[in-house]
Amino acid sequence: MEQNEAAPQQPEQAVQAEVIPSVEEMLKQAELKAQEHYDAWMYAKAEGENIRRRAQDDISKAHKFAVERFSNEMLAIKDSLEAGLAVQSATVESFKSGMELTLKQLASVFEKFNIKEINPVGEKFDAHKHQAIGMLESEQEANTVVSVMQKGYQLNDRVLRPALVMVAKAKE
Repeated sequence: MEQNEAAPQQPEQAVQAEVIPSVEEMLKQAELKAQEHYDAWMYAKAEGENIRRRAQDDISKAHKFAVERFSNEMLAIKDSLEAGLAVQSATVESFKSGMELTLKQLASVFEKFNIKEINPVGEKFDAHKHQAIGMLESEQEANTVVSVMQKGYQLNDRVLRPALVMVAKAKE
């Protein structure tokens, strides 16, 4: 019987030897896995760099060509002004009507691009939209805009140029 007991033990040892990989094989597998992870990391790093570079190019192009639509609209106004100056037999009335038409074109472009006038006569002084250049005695309430020396403009609620105004002085 001793032989029967010895016989089953040998195949078990053989099976265990096949299941457990050698240290060299484990090291080789770990190195392969590490290389795969390194390659994936390098690919992700390169892809991130490419995305960053493309985004910078897009931003650069957006800055460079941001005013292209506005510029195209302004060309028509320039053409109108040049055509008005090229007229040989112009009268004061024709110049005036040409300037009025050109001003309408400009107002249309301003409206299209959301550029609004700041003309605050009679409004309370607002340091964010107005620049006071002096004070006048007036019947109006103190710190009220009495007159506008130069209109201001805003683009999408952002002041491009404040209105230059005269403000009512407090009564003594």
